Amino acid sequence: MAACTLAPGPALAMVGPKSDGPLSPGLAELAKPSVRSKSNTKQAAILGVVGSGPGSLLREGNRVFVNIRFESGAIARLNALKAAGAQVVSASRRYQTVTVAATPAALREVAGVPGVASVTESLAPIVYGSAMTSVTSEGSCEGGSVISEGVSQLHGGEAREHFGLRGRGVTVGVLSDSFNTATQEADGPGPIATHAHQDIKSNDLPGLAGTCSGQQAPVNVLEDDAPIEEGETADEGRAMLQIVHDVAPHASLAFATAFKFNSEQLFAQNIERLARPVAEGGAGAKVIADDVAYFEEPFFQDGPVADAINKVTGEGVTYLTAAGNDNLFEGKNEIASWEAPEYRDAGACPSAVQTFLKAPETHCMDFNPGAPIDDTFGITVEAHATLTVDLQWAEPWNGVGADLDAFLLSGGKVVSTAVKDNITTQRPVEVLQWENTASESREVQLAINRCFATCNPEASSTAKPRLKFALLENGRGVTKTEYPKSKEGDVVGPTIFGHAGAKSAITVGAVPYDNSSEPEEYSSRGPVTHYFAPVEGTTAAAALGSPETIAKPNVVATDCGATTFFAQLSGPTWRFCGTSAAAPHAAGVAALMLQGDPTATPEQIRTGLTESATKLPGFPENAVGSGLIEAVGALEDIGATATKEDGPSTVVPPLETESEPTTGITTTPTSTPPPTTSFKKHPPKVVRTRRRTVRVVFRFGSDQTAVTFLCKVDHGRFHPCGARLSRWFPLGGHTVRVKAQDAAGNVDSTPAVFRFRVKRVG
Repeated sequence: MAACTLAPGPALAMVGPKSDGPLSPGLAELAKPSVRSKSNTKQAAILGVVGSGPGSLLREGNRVFVNIRFESGAIARLNALKAAGAQVVSASRRYQTVTVAATPAALREVAGVPGVASVTESLAPIVYGSAMTSVTSEGSCEGGSVISEGVSQLHGGEAREHFGLRGRGVTVGVLSDSFNTATQEADGPGPIATHAHQDIKSNDLPGLAGTCSGQQAPVNVLEDDAPIEEGETADEGRAMLQIVHDVAPHASLAFATAFKFNSEQLFAQNIERLARPVAEGGAGAKVIADDVAYFEEPFFQDGPVADAINKVTGEGVTYLTAAGNDNLFEGKNEIASWEAPEYRDAGACPSAVQTFLKAPETHCMDFNPGAPIDDTFGITVEAHATLTVDLQWAEPWNGVGADLDAFLLSGGKVVSTAVKDNITTQRPVEVLQWENTASESREVQLAINRCFATCNPEASSTAKPRLKFALLENGRGVTKTEYPKSKEGDVVGPTIFGHAGAKSAITVGAVPYDNSSEPEEYSSRGPVTHYFAPVEGTTAAAALGSPETIAKPNVVATDCGATTFFAQLSGPTWRFCGTSAAAPHAAGVAALMLQGDPTATPEQIRTGLTESATKLPGFPENAVGSGLIEAVGALEDIGATATKEDGPSTVVPPLETESEPTTGITTTPTSTPPPTTSFKKHPPKVVRTRRRTVRVVFRFGSDQTAVTFLCKVDHGRFHPCGARLSRWFPLGGHTVRVKAQDAAGNVDSTPAVFRFRVKRVG
């Protein structure tokens, strides 16, 4: 039997009662000199998070991004945060939250700013693409050189020909990771197959270098995401836009990242920005699709992202979102989540948890609704897979009274924990991750402790809320659980959550391009049940009069269709799998519908899609919704007529022949000239030191007043910074770039650059 290497168990520190400080346990650990001096990989192990990908810490150089919650006065405290060493990334007056980048050494000073209620790490979100292609187009002006098979599966081509509709006059916006910043394959080490300018020249995206009439308006990129490290972004958003273009080739396209600084608030802001009229700095999108989820998005109420969706749909925008790729099977049982109607106290915890907590008493969850008591939940994790447990309970944001902690045990030892002070964070969520680095499957045991009294004096001793955990495995990684069936009030299976559960969103599951009769096994299942009104500001939302069950998904659409570069090469074809691919297929059909009836409301578009969908016999609504989208029937349902006014494009000369990576890509135009940037102070070209590092100070200037600055150091990415930059640099060559941004959002397109070298002497 192969030896089992457990991570990050060996490095976990024993903890006693929770402190009343605002730092999360993970950040408190990271702030310790003995921890912050270690490598990023070792820090991640100690904190119990993965080193990269969904669930990892977002870093920029030697800083980590954290979310700060204030009881009040968040905006008034921005200067105090900066004085404490934090770089402010975003701030929300409505939610009284601020996202900052700070060095581990500065975390305690940041937490000490007056009014700070909690400081928690920001976890990288999920995108619902799945690695699993290209078919040469018969007509390059009907989608480009590579066309997804979803066009024919959903009868999109037939709908275009019959009704003479191709999306003209409708703008479709997409939110994902990035549009045109990736450098390597999404699922491999090789260089990325195409960039945006190549897709435009091959007519797989609209743009100035394209050769199709009516398709030369560039993609409106409101905001792209720049990778911190090579390979971090995958341009999944560009792949989604290719699919929309395949279905509705005359629709205008726009993009905004949902990844910026891993912030739910910025995700929500970019939803509203895509919907905003162009004259007001937006994209004027009437159809929007996304494929991103954040671990912390609430299970039991609408959060900030869902609230933004509710807002734009109320203003006439049709919103579609990927259902997720988190379904898991054990035999015929869907096992990707487990939910109990209330917290059942087992009376004590396993001895390993008791030892870990150093608490005189513990109160672990009893997972067995009958007899005997069972204080652990067995989960079998595949070799080399990462287990992600998203634990939440039915209390509203900003009204949290219970403090629940999660522990993972193997071989009688605690190997991973999630132990935030939920009374401080006022978020009823804990996320636990563990990687099975062995070459064979391993069974681990999940324990959940209710922390109060000595463990956390501020937590309620009587609160025993409904709780649920989801195994967010992207369709694989867990093969067996101890309780695989619903019984006696416990519910097993549903994994749609967050804004994918918003009533106003059209949630889209996935059906493979080569099999229209059944959904993908990994396509997340519903339904979703809400117990509270949406999150609004900093006060707790009221409980609903009765729980609201929302049927999800609404429909299913094609995945694993062909693109020019994403995500995995299968034979000669790049195939884009996952509900991430299904959502833009549905968005393309919605664009045709909206062109067919420009007065159609989002509810009418939803009704048209669902009532005309092709049923999938043998599959329940919680797996496939109303069925597979059928474009002809959807257009007929909203009363579209065959006007033939928007016929096929003809081949025309390109408006631009350059082939630079930025060709044919635009950002929202502005009416004022951008500022210019300069260095007012910088070090000499060679900085000499007797140490391995040296502190260097820069000062920046501009030809305009009231500007902010964006800095990029070496191979990092641009991030907000002050007019003064002070940091430690190691030996070797370095490059600092800076660009000014004015209040209207205009950014200097030619950053000021300074290069220098740190040389050791003596």
